[in-house]
Formats: sequence, structure tokens, C-alpha cells
Amino acid sequence: MSILDLTAVELGKKIKEKEITVREAVEAVLEQIKMLDSQVHGYVSYDEESALKRADEVQKGIEDGIYTGPLAGVPMAVKDNICTKGYKTTCSSKILENFVPTYSAQAVENLIKEGVVFLGKTNMDEFAMGSTTETSAYGVTKNPWDLEKVPGGSSGGSAAAVAANECFMALGSDTGGSIRQPASYCGITGMKPTYGTVSRYGLIAYGSSLDQIGPMAKDVTDCAALLEVIASHDEKDSTSVKLDSYDFTSALVDDVKGMKIGIPKDYFGDGLDQEVKDAVLHAAKVLEEKGAIVEEFDLGLVEYAIPAYYVIAAAEASSNLSRFDGVKYGYRAADYEGLHNMYKKTRSEGFGAEVKRRIMLGSFVLSSGYYDAYYLKALRTKALIKKEFDKAFEKYDVILSPVAPTTAPKLGESLSDPIKMYLGDIYTISVNLAGLPGISVPCGKDQNGMPIGLQLIGDCFQEKKIIQAAYAFEQTKAYEAPEITRGGVDSE
Repeated sequence: MSILDLTAVELGKKIKEKEITVREAVEAVLEQIKMLDSQVHGYVSYDEESALKRADEVQKGIEDGIYTGPLAGVPMAVKDNICTKGYKTTCSSKILENFVPTYSAQAVENLIKEGVVFLGKTNMDEFAMGSTTETSAYGVTKNPWDLEKVPGGSSGGSAAAVAANECFMALGSDTGGSIRQPASYCGITGMKPTYGTVSRYGLIAYGSSLDQIGPMAKDVTDCAALLEVIASHDEKDSTSVKLDSYDFTSALVDDVKGMKIGIPKDYFGDGLDQEVKDAVLHAAKVLEEKGAIVEEFDLGLVEYAIPAYYVIAAAEASSNLSRFDGVKYGYRAADYEGLHNMYKKTRSEGFGAEVKRRIMLGSFVLSSGYYDAYYLKALRTKALIKKEFDKAFEKYDVILSPVAPTTAPKLGESLSDPIKMYLGDIYTISVNLAGLPGISVPCGKDQNGMPIGLQLIGDCFQEKKIIQAAYAFEQTKAYEAPEITRGGVDSE
């Protein structure tokens, strides 16, 4: 069996039992990156020298009893909008092409203490704005299942790297589905925790009231173990919540007897691809056969989620991105006359088309005369959507739905029609508006062999319920890697 076929937790166990060294694991992944990443383009950058140096340090730390966790020595990747001290962090944008943070995100600090090995930064939609990883200033990421298809976005680089065995796990960030949708398209597991569970300190903000860092890995066990490490209370983040317990792995139980699962009828209407619908409903049947109580219900206000989300997210983005002006850090235009001209030229040269579109939309909805008509109305809608979910969770433990209306579209299809791209987030956006946890687990494939994801949504801080339901379902399906990964590095 190849080292690369192991899950992160399996690898951690073998490292602890001295069957594999940390250096061997890192070398195997680096070889895979060299072999495949010219085709997949999961990474914006990776650093072979520092990864191998860190591998030797961690190996010594494990032997000395400093690193004792289940993920010690496991090589992983980090999305390019999460700050890593001494490593370039560009948000896949030209405007930050030379930005090297002087500090690491809190989630990254937690992982360093755990003894993981960072390989590099993964590609993404510029400033996390997009659903296909095609708006990156550094080229398009391709889906390892079919190189002519998108990997999803904005955490498409992280999803593609995990699926292509170019890392064992990765960090993504989710503003409106940016972890769950690429996980679904690439046939891996991805989780968005409850807002406030993982510190946002060091995450370069897109929509501050919606963004959450989360785990992406091959299976539910890896995601739970990774979430256990990155989740923590952080005084540097005013939205960080102190939880009674950060134990998520105890929920890895193959038992859903008596668990109440609600299926929103509104999510299974027009626009949902038949093959996706069949696969998701089959997954519901599997859980029912395992003893869960599954029933349909009406979840109101679904049609208002997308307009509310894009008003709020664009408004917050226009405010957050105003700091990129060519003065303090990042790119600055070469020729300009005066300060205002420098701002204008720097931003028009530094930002891509999709980012400019959302900044303009955000500035418009925040402008006088439109603030009440759009922004405040969107905030009120957000509150009503949260109320609808509260009502649903009085009755159900978990809500089951598709992740996306279709499987991964062809490269180039979505860019020509931004509205179609925005509508692709219809099933994931409400989770962010309501601050809820959600997980995407592979549940089948379409006739072209492209993965289909199942979404499980929980009430606030009820991660353990969705982990349990996802784990129970996963026990009925073996993890499958794409054809492109065959012929890895043997551990024998």
C-alpha cells in the first residue's frame, strides 16, 4: 500500500509506531506534487527545503515526547488567504503578490504546536471571491477527477490537493460554501464549523460576519481530528466563542438510531440535477435504514438567501478590501501622479475582474440612499433565515441536503455567466448566514464519474451531531481517489 493512500490519522499512527518516518511521508507527498501539480495546479507555492527541515524537527519532537497528538508529523497544505509567518500569503491576487506576513493565523499556530508539517499555500479564487478557482491571478486549478472540469471554489486548491494526494489534509475557508462545494466537486470531506468555533485571527477577511476556517481531508475522522486542533478560544478575535469542550473525535460513532433528520423540500425542486438528487436521497435512505428518523419539511425563505448573501458579503468585502491601496503593503502601480491617482491605478491593476465587481456592488449597497433599501434589508433577511433554522432544529437533530445543484462544471463555463456561478451556492449560503456548522461527504458519482456530495447541517455548536451522522453514512462507502493518483510512492 502506498503512503499516499493513508488518511491523515492513519499516517499519524504509523509515524507514532515508527513504521514510517516524518521525512518519508513528506518526501512521498513532495514527489506527488512534482509529478501532478503541473496538471492540477493545487498549489500557488510550496517550499521543499523548509518542509524537509521541519520534518526532521518534528521527528525529533515526536521521539522526545513533545508532539503526542494524532496528527503529529502529517504533511498538510494551507489556503492562500490564511497567514503563515515567513511564507508568502497572496490571497491569489496580484495586489498581494509580495506580501509575507510577520505572524501566523491562530489556527496555524495551533497546528504548529500539534507538530504538523506545512508544505505550502493552495490556490484559490482571488480574495475567496468565486466558486470555481478560476479567478486566481496565478492560474486555474483543475479537478483531479477530470482536468477539463473546475474543482469548485474558493478553496478549490485545497480540495484538489487533498484529492490528488498532494497533501493529507488542508485548511480552507468558507464564506458561502467555499469549503463544502469544492469538497463535493473533488470527492473529499470538508467541514464548515459554527461561526466563532475557529479563530479568524490571521484569516484575510472577505465577509467578516460569514468567514470561517475549516478542515478538508479524505474522510470524516481526519476532519474531526483536524477541527479538534484548530478550534480554540482566541482573545485576538472578538467573534471567537469559548466552548465547554473541544472534543470532536468522540462523535465518531457508527450509530444514528433515533436521530431525527429533516430534508427541506425547498432544496429538491427545480434546478437540481436528477443524478445529484437521486444520490442525496439514496444517502438519506441509507441513514434511515441505519435507524435514523427521516422526514421532509418546509424550510422557508430559501429564495432570499442568495440576494441577502451577496449584498452582505459584497458590502463587507468593499469595506475590508479598502486597506489595499498601495501604501502599506502589497503591489503599487509604477507610474502615477499624486495620491488619488496612485490608489486608482494600484487597485485597477492589482484587483481582478470578479473582485472589482463585488467591491463596486458592495460600495453601491452601502452608499447613501441605498443603505436602507439593500443592506439593512439583507441584514433583516439574514435574521429571519436564522429564525427559520432555529424552528427546524427544535424538531430535527440534523438537516440533510445537496451541496450543489450539479456536479463540477467545465472550465470556463461559469466565468461567462457570473449569475449562474452565484446561483450554484444556493444550498450552502444559508448555513453561513445563520452561522451554522455544515459538512460535505461524498455520496456517489454521476454518469461521467464525477463526485457528488451530501451536505449535513447542524444547529449552532452541534458539530458532534453532524460528525456522527456523516461518520455513520461514511461507514457504508469506501473512500475513492481519482484515477490520476494511481502509482504513488510505496511505503514498503
